[in-house]
Amino acid sequence: MIIRPRRLRKTESIRNLICETKLTPSMLVYPIFVREGKNIIEDIPAMPGQKRYSPDNLNLILDRVNKNKIGGVLLFGIPDENKKDEIGSASWDENGPVQQAIKFIKREYPEIIIFADVCLCEYTNHGHCGVINKFNHEIENDPTLEFLTRSAVSYAQAGADVVAPSDMMDGHTKAIREGLDKNNFYNTLICSYAVKYASGFYGPFREAAGSAPSFGDRKTYQMDIRNSREALREAFLDVEEGADIIIIKPGISYLDILKTVREKILIPIASYQVSGEYSMIKAAGLKGWIDEKKIISETAISIARAGADIIITYFANELAELIHEGGL
Repeated sequence: MIIRPRRLRKTESIRNLICETKLTPSMLVYPIFVREGKNIIEDIPAMPGQKRYSPDNLNLILDRVNKNKIGGVLLFGIPDENKKDEIGSASWDENGPVQQAIKFIKREYPEIIIFADVCLCEYTNHGHCGVINKFNHEIENDPTLEFLTRSAVSYAQAGADVVAPSDMMDGHTKAIREGLDKNNFYNTLICSYAVKYASGFYGPFREAAGSAPSFGDRKTYQMDIRNSREALREAFLDVEEGADIIIIKPGISYLDILKTVREKILIPIASYQVSGEYSMIKAAGLKGWIDEKKIISETAISIARAGADIIITYFANELAELIHEGGL
């Protein structure tokens, strides 16, 4: 005898009660581009609906984030072009755009958790994530660790709750943990981009942040899109070095990687739905080719269903509003 499961005609309330995957605003993190200067609000052409803000104008987006009870924000700094150099020294300037933004948020929105991205690409005059060997133009891994640590400590001093190294240098988590502890920032968390693929989905971000490499690419230090077992090796290394959270990036094209890592790693995992994923959905939505709200919801649910505890997404506000309205 074959017993078939009943397919009930469920009301919306029943569906919400028994659904297997649930999203909450508190699991969302909203990325924000912080531009050096004052009274700045700039549209980002490659990312319709997203903007660059100077620290003094952050309230224009943070009011919405706060109202929606989103879990946190992830800050990316954009310095003046004349402050970029070979080692990204503007990233640890105590008066840099991210440091100013952190202090502003801590003062005006103390309930919002602050993630500060730690990388040199926005701050270097060559656009790479590490120090460049002048003779062969290769990335020098170990010398880069010192500068990443300086940046992380600077963000912690400004008040960041979480530092998020996205550079993909070997040993960055260990170096940053030691640097934070040496400066008595024992409670500052590290959310490491442990599994970051050399993806084509980052294009709009590089326009937004002014961080496109001036030569070559980042395939020598980001992960090969053809590899999956490597993701576990990278994740285990960062956990062993002291990561409190790890990030898998990009999002919807790497759900298999997310699920594989989730099955082996016990600490919280974040998935980053990156700029290219955002821009594709926005472009199709603006053309009327898709129901944008449905696709925003469906992609976020797919990421959570694959095992993400945290979703970093430019759609955080839209998702939170859908949740509050009962539409998700």
